[in-house]
Amino acid sequence: MFSSLGLFQSLSCPQRNNCNRPSCIFSHNLDLPSHHSLDIPVQKVQPLPQTPSANVVQRAVPSKRPFHNLAQGPSSNSNGAPSGPPTQRLRVGTAQKPVAVPAASHTSTGVPIIRINPAQSQVALPVRQTLLKSLYEHFVVLYETILPSNPTLASEHALRQEEQVYSKSTKLTYRNAVINSIAALKRRPIPTSISHPSVGTEEDLAARAESKKKLNDLQVTRLLLKPIVMSLEAMQTWGFITEMPEGLGGDQPSAEGKIIQCERCTQSYMVKNTPTAEECQYHWGKLFTHKVNGERMRCYSCCQKPAEDGGCTRGHHVFYESKAEDLHSRHAFSFTRPSVADTKTDTALDVVALDCEMIYTTGGMRVARVSVVDGFGKQVFDELVRMDDGVEVIDYNTRFSGITQEEHAQATLSLSSIRKSLDAFINHHTIIIGHALHNDLNTLRIIHHQCVDTAIIFPHRAGPPYRRSLRDLAKEHLGLTIQAGGGTSGHSSVEDSVATLDLVRWYVLNKLKPTAKT
Repeated sequence: MFSSLGLFQSLSCPQRNNCNRPSCIFSHNLDLPSHHSLDIPVQKVQPLPQTPSANVVQRAVPSKRPFHNLAQGPSSNSNGAPSGPPTQRLRVGTAQKPVAVPAASHTSTGVPIIRINPAQSQVALPVRQTLLKSLYEHFVVLYETILPSNPTLASEHALRQEEQVYSKSTKLTYRNAVINSIAALKRRPIPTSISHPSVGTEEDLAARAESKKKLNDLQVTRLLLKPIVMSLEAMQTWGFITEMPEGLGGDQPSAEGKIIQCERCTQSYMVKNTPTAEECQYHWGKLFTHKVNGERMRCYSCCQKPAEDGGCTRGHHVFYESKAEDLHSRHAFSFTRPSVADTKTDTALDVVALDCEMIYTTGGMRVARVSVVDGFGKQVFDELVRMDDGVEVIDYNTRFSGITQEEHAQATLSLSSIRKSLDAFINHHTIIIGHALHNDLNTLRIIHHQCVDTAIIFPHRAGPPYRRSLRDLAKEHLGLTIQAGGGTSGHSSVEDSVATLDLVRWYVLNKLKPTAKT
């Protein structure tokens, strides 16, 4: 036996002299006070009086609390004291189907995992996970050509597709609904870009088709767009040339031999028709602000380097001119033609959407491709532009223009010929739609006063002179992904002109409904 620590020696043994323990842990010293009594008084229950007619056994059954109006508070007796605990408020409502929203988790193979509480799902979680894996595998097959540039797209869409099917199904119909979704995936054409109609969940495709139908059914007219046509004051504020510049025009098509500041690296250089390769070190991306460890930093979108770091790309020195006199000296400006007296024979359209692609030359930034679509979105003009005599190409700017040296070598029409061709579709009454339209009109050397600019009707939250990009506007309002080359394949002027037209249609449907009815 272990020896006693004597922790209870200050307490007298409850049994005193009657203790029979050989080694009692309590004290048997007679001088210690007796222990305190633990007797608890118990109130005796008086028996109920028996009645002669009561032949059955009486049972003590607790009575239910009386119902009281909750608005009057808890019940009380005549003395004002509460007669019992407050009543509980019952939860009343219709039974709702548990909705379990999966979290975005993935396995090492890319298969998404549904991370939810199994009790919240009316379908067994292993069943949902198995069918989700099957959806993912079919999305991988469908997105085979676009997955290298968008590696998480199949996982994201599979997770959303399963969630959409689950929210619309019952426990009995869920499995068949997923099987039908897989069958629909197999019928989709293989997408060639992220903006392809086959990319997305079933709800994405349905919403996109409905929105596209509304846009296509809307025919934009001159009367419909009149409220959003820019005023002359607004055009001058945003860089449009509204009056004929002074000077002969076209007398200095090239700046060869002049010292000009490079647009890319801001260094001064002499313009040459055979520049030295990789003489300019610059960033082709834009500066943006983000937070790092709580501090705001300005970095370039092309390489994520801070603003003070050197350029990440090497190329040719180039220059860009914006003053009306300088542009006019390279190639003369002119107004759009007046309308024909006999309107029946005039081929000009009421509304067109226009976009240009530009390249760098010894005459500054010059137009290299022009695309025009009509008010229905149908392409009516798309031509490459040959440079004027004495103007040499310095940089095709393929990252943004999408034009290569081989493609531009096929150009046959000069800028003057392009202007004459555009006269067939545009007169001074035609409303021209574009994004940052002043750049297109200035490089075409066109002065026109009937303009709708999507960069103006969808303003930047920071206000002028900031503009939102056409890509962001198309993604937000149209659900389309344009200019998805990632800095490798460049833009398409046809795609951009259709996007600007659809943005104006969206604006008319969602912002100008009262005006459209009048």
